[in-house]
Amino acid sequence: MSNRVALVTGGAQGIGKGIATALGADGFRVAVADLNLAVAEETAKAISAAGGEAIAVEVDVTSTESVQAAVATIQHELGPIEVVVNNAGWDDFMPFVKTTPEFWDKILDVNFKGALRVIHAVVPGMAERGFGRVINIGSDAGRVGSSMEAVYSGAKGGIIAFTKTLAREVAGKGITANTVCPGPTDTPALRKFADGAGGGDAEKVIAGMTRAVPMKRLGTPEDIGPAVAFFASDGAGFVTGQTLSVSGGLTMA
Repeated sequence: MSNRVALVTGGAQGIGKGIATALGADGFRVAVADLNLAVAEETAKAISAAGGEAIAVEVDVTSTESVQAAVATIQHELGPIEVVVNNAGWDDFMPFVKTTPEFWDKILDVNFKGALRVIHAVVPGMAERGFGRVINIGSDAGRVGSSMEAVYSGAKGGIIAFTKTLAREVAGKGITANTVCPGPTDTPALRKFADGAGGGDAEKVIAGMTRAVPMKRLGTPEDIGPAVAFFASDGAGFVTGQTLSVSGGLTMA
């Protein structure tokens, strides 16, 4: 069991909730940071009700000022941030030629630059204290590509490459940096995007995704949390710069 402080962005629901819940069960004191504060509060209460410790914090990862304010609040209420999980993300399914510069900007601002803002705010403190765990949530789309997700795939590929470089830069300061790449994961957000891509028939799109997975099911948020908890643990202190897919065998590399 750990007593370390962990920040999870996008932690209110979906994969983020699965991660925050797993960390809470392992004894981490969890800051559930999300744009939707009301849902974040529900998740934090559920973690606390299960015997963990958690607080909810509002954050907009597209705003440097919001990120800095959230970090200050967490450090005031829980203490120095020792583990950071960059999970906040956004996507929509469409062919690249139908995307717009505004769409590109939103994808990159949330999925790539959002992680940069958070890391830039917390890593200096980790380096001063000589301990830190950075876990970035990538995607198998960033490893092998994914139709209808070209810009998102590029952003997540950037996260993978950035994490490896960060790992090299901070390895001598007691900080590890790793990436967890979920495969198709059954969340409300995925079903919403699938509904749009399938012309209102989300189940058809979901069924196609499921057929592609060797285990013949989509992932769940509960599948992702334990992988993150491993990278956050003291036992993973000699593991850095790695990319781990949690995809039911969809990606084997």
